[in-house]
Amino acid sequence: MSNTYLIINFGGPRDLQEVEGFLTELLTDQEVIRTPFPSFIHRLLFTRIAKKRALKVIPEYAKIGGRSPIYEDTEKMAATLRQYRKAPILTFHRYLPKTHACFLSAIKQIPKDHQIRVFPMFPQFSYATTGSVALFFSRNLCGQNLNQLSWIKSYATHPLYLNAFEQQIRLCLSQHKLKEEEVCLLFSAHAIPRKFVCTGDPYEKECGLSFHALKKRFPQAICHLSYQSQFDKQEWLRPYTSDVCKEISNWTQDRKTVVVIPLSFTSDHIETLFEIEKLYLPSIRKQGLTAIRCPALNHHPDWIQAVLTIIEQEETLTNQMLLRHPTHSCCSICMPSCCICKKK
Repeated sequence: MSNTYLIINFGGPRDLQEVEGFLTELLTDQEVIRTPFPSFIHRLLFTRIAKKRALKVIPEYAKIGGRSPIYEDTEKMAATLRQYRKAPILTFHRYLPKTHACFLSAIKQIPKDHQIRVFPMFPQFSYATTGSVALFFSRNLCGQNLNQLSWIKSYATHPLYLNAFEQQIRLCLSQHKLKEEEVCLLFSAHAIPRKFVCTGDPYEKECGLSFHALKKRFPQAICHLSYQSQFDKQEWLRPYTSDVCKEISNWTQDRKTVVVIPLSFTSDHIETLFEIEKLYLPSIRKQGLTAIRCPALNHHPDWIQAVLTIIEQEETLTNQMLLRHPTHSCCSICMPSCCICKKK
């Protein structure tokens, strides 16, 4: 059977005019923002919220060049992979609605005898990222295309992913003339609401697995894991990166340099270029420390080689197997400490 390859990513506004549409698509996704409202009410409410939030976010995008680099980076990755694979490679940008019609048209042209191997640019699985795309596909693709999809669910501890990440960190240390035994490595992953984990999302566990695997590769550094980019006032995964940065001296053990590493991000975008660069690093520097942002994997050569291998050789799942089946309570193990159950 021949293969077609599909690279999926968040997408990001390609200019300031796309910010509101991007936020609307993101916030009206009920895999990302989960409310008890019917879908039409949820969409009406969060379309209004997106419009207001865009007024705050547009200046942030303006400070990082007026756009997110995710779209271009994903397309560049696909172009690079085509040079090696000599096979059809499509891209899908979840929250760029202007690109969806072109994608849906292109996937319909895939020959019936092709397997479509889907590679998410999300190393750690969450129903709010990879699962959201699977749900979009289940609602928008025909049965034939759905049956062709063959998903790589995640690769949080894949040796090639870890190798690429390790080399990116070592490159960052080398460029700043830093030694491993001199630094603190703050791995910052994107947060999700705690209730997602309490009801079955494996994301926190997979972030922990990635963190501990990378920590072992830097035994002389002081390593810490935190979570960033909370959206509302509900409980999210902790510790929050913002809090850790404010109290950084509690765990640096007198080391003077902190390198902030975007654990769950494979491409730089607003969470790294603005949130880490403009918010977290200055918070650390106010305490008299040197703070450095390690770039995401982007187009590191080892990362490209990792994608080429993982996309071809890793075991796959069907689209249906990545869909969330809503639950309303926690298991007996989680229940005693669960923030949701305590409220009942």
